Amino acid sequence: MASIFTRIIEGEIPCYKLFEDDRVFSFLDINPVSMGHALVIPKQEVDYIFDVEDDLFQHLFLTSKRISKAIEKSVECERVSIAVVGLEVPHAHVHLIPIKEMEDFSFSNNKLSLTEIEFQDLAKRIRLNLKGQ
Repeated sequence: MASIFTRIIEGEIPCYKLFEDDRVFSFLDINPVSMGHALVIPKQEVDYIFDVEDDLFQHLFLTSKRISKAIEKSVECERVSIAVVGLEVPHAHVHLIPIKEMEDFSFSNNKLSLTEIEFQDLAKRIRLNLKGQ
């Protein structure tokens, strides 16, 4: 059975897409730790990040870097942190989490509750900043 992320890539589940090419896909986390929290995933369904083929692994992280720069321009933050946990969904993925201080980087913090309009506006700002790179 396809992972939830594969179903998002295939359009079966809606998302607030930020970026897509032939190998990776990025979208806003719908239960964000902070404003601008995004995920970057390989289109190929691989459970464990360190099982991702080298070339795709490199592309995944270079794309994550590019998206993080767009997030920095789109939301107020000190920097964008990165996390790879890998237990919550059996599909390799990178979390990009804007932070102002160390306490902001915790998955146990209360999640933000954004409206659809707020998600759409945020995704649009990030996409525009991606185009400007």
